[in-house]
Amino acid sequence: MMNFDEVHHIAYLGPHGSFSEMATDWFCDRYHIHAAPEPLTTIRQVVEFVDNNPNTLGVLPVENSIEGSVRESLDNLMFTNNPNVNILSEYIMPIHHCLLARTTEISSITNIISHPQALAQCQNFIHNEMPFHVNIIEATSTAEAAKSLVNYNLTYAAIGSKKTADTYYLNVLKENINDDKSNRTRFVLIGDFETEPTEADRTSLAFSTENKPGALLEVLKVFLENDINLSYISSRPSKQKFGDYIFIVNFDGHIKTPEIFKAITQVREKTDFLRFLGSYSK
Repeated sequence: MMNFDEVHHIAYLGPHGSFSEMATDWFCDRYHIHAAPEPLTTIRQVVEFVDNNPNTLGVLPVENSIEGSVRESLDNLMFTNNPNVNILSEYIMPIHHCLLARTTEISSITNIISHPQALAQCQNFIHNEMPFHVNIIEATSTAEAAKSLVNYNLTYAAIGSKKTADTYYLNVLKENINDDKSNRTRFVLIGDFETEPTEADRTSLAFSTENKPGALLEVLKVFLENDINLSYISSRPSKQKFGDYIFIVNFDGHIKTPEIFKAITQVREKTDFLRFLGSYSK
């Protein structure tokens, strides 16, 4: 198990009561982390906090089972100033959304505030059980939405967790309102630390190739030829030239094993940008 005795702070997307705080609590319990919590306003701030401060950790949401990749997390993690900041562990959290309000009357709600992903994950409930002209307001996080209800009248509600309701003294008007009851979000722990191989590891890479026919295929063939299971691939605009993309892949194995190190070396030779994002226990 990794030793985080020297860690002073652990940053996450706040405020208090967020799903990210719940994931942070899980990581702290799993690795016996006794660090001061740092709830921050944006995912970018979380990454920059870890990037600029030694002996710190961060917690990021990176993927949801319904909405896919959390692009802000991946975009910021790919371009840290410290290349040694990487993914150390993952936690897949069941997500159970609730409708929260200061009132106890669900029939009085005509406005809903929440994070865009939470709103998207509760579309059927909003469409089928809320007023036709319900007003939708986006917030930076589900916890921030709940926290903001104090500034609104009793016609406003938020979407969040039971912990969010407890944190901000809100009523739970309806539980488990997400469309997919198997909704999950993958959170990762990041920091400038090394991990050791286990019996079941995952490695994440980001890379770009020349914009020419067959360039991506040549990279993917490396995994095939080394008998490596590629479990995930996505692309992000490079933000440098229109039509150029950065690919993010997950595959089985750990960088400290000879076969994975060999494969990454071969991939590096076929790319014009490569960023190791971490090897960690699945």
